[in-house]
Amino acid sequence: MADKKLIAVVGATGAQGGGVVQAILNDKASPFRVRAITRDPNSAAGKALAAQGAEVVAADLADPKSLDRAFAGAHGVYGVTFYWAHMNPQKETADARAMADAAKRAGTQHVIWSTLEDTRKLIPLSDKRMPTLLGRYKVPHFDSKAEADSHFLEVGVPTTFLLTTFYWDNFVFFGAGPKPGPDGKLLLTMPMGDKKLPGIAAADIGGCAYGIFKRGSEFIGKRVGIAGEQLTGAQMAASLTRALGKEVRYNDVSPDVYRSFGFPGADDMGNMFQYYRDFAEVFCASRSVEVSRSLHPGLQSFDQWLAKNASRIPLD
Repeated sequence: MADKKLIAVVGATGAQGGGVVQAILNDKASPFRVRAITRDPNSAAGKALAAQGAEVVAADLADPKSLDRAFAGAHGVYGVTFYWAHMNPQKETADARAMADAAKRAGTQHVIWSTLEDTRKLIPLSDKRMPTLLGRYKVPHFDSKAEADSHFLEVGVPTTFLLTTFYWDNFVFFGAGPKPGPDGKLLLTMPMGDKKLPGIAAADIGGCAYGIFKRGSEFIGKRVGIAGEQLTGAQMAASLTRALGKEVRYNDVSPDVYRSFGFPGADDMGNMFQYYRDFAEVFCASRSVEVSRSLHPGLQSFDQWLAKNASRIPLD
């Protein structure tokens, strides 16, 4: 193991980071060993990773010294933030910059930064078609990540900018799955019209990131968009119907209606779906299924993901 290059993975017990850790651990011939970074190594998830052979260490993105320890000796770093834990875009940007700074201090040779577009480039703050949120954002959890991109370049850390997308695990964990309508029929509610939405299994984000690490310097300085499949809401509803054995109807609503649902982050999510819909051609074009499969041959389609996970989707 000592001759294998070390990959330090932030958010190792979360969806994306966990996928990267598993991709490395599952490849017995991997040229890498993995350091799983989490705030609580003694959690059940942290202990499970240690039992699988990961080195598990504690760090907090707000504590530079803990990051220095976590990144020490790492050839590569997978950097991800989790906006929904705090819903504070300034903190999101600061956390990303902290990772860039720590990676630079550690002499890291390759950082993969999980980022998203700055939506304000296509729909500026002055554009009234979409409400401005928190005074300076259109889609805060996109824009706050994008604001940190330049910092990775400014500090000079070799970085691949990984453009992720909607992951189907949101149907399991984020309440985005089908819900009974007034007549009891299951409805998949999204303000997407007839536009396609690139989606991916969270585990496959990890698989694609692992593929980038294995390709060495090929993608340093580049933006790489990934997706498992690009589907309309109606197509997703049809796949859900087959997998669940119950009819699921696609319920297209306006972004304004979605923003009015009132759950925490509904305005951010409504703006996100409106961005997906209104700029679908650009968003889809930046996320190639073919490139994703070249990085990760085990890439799943939505139907393949559902075959494994449909029973986990809450329907109430």
